[in-house]
Amino acid sequence: MDDKTRVFDLNEINNQYDVVLKDVYLALKEKGYNPINQIIGFLINNDLEYICNHKKARSKISKLNRSKLIEFILKYYFKDNIWNI
Repeated sequence: MDDKTRVFDLNEINNQYDVVLKDVYLALKEKGYNPINQIIGFLINNDLEYICNHKKARSKISKLNRSKLIEFILKYYFKDNIWNI
């Protein structure tokens, strides 16, 4: 164990969620699914069967914290919203 202090980079975490969400979206679309419906199904039911295995989409999204993913999506939505939250 070294004596260096680790720096937490929220932008790095957000980038990870962004990349995975885009990858999953594109994989679902390529397989002919409605990506929005499938991702919502996963988020509401916490059931990975809503996400296909194509391009390892299920594996990728399973590594993310579902609550943090919902938080990421909501922050992204509200960031550019007129409410300026």
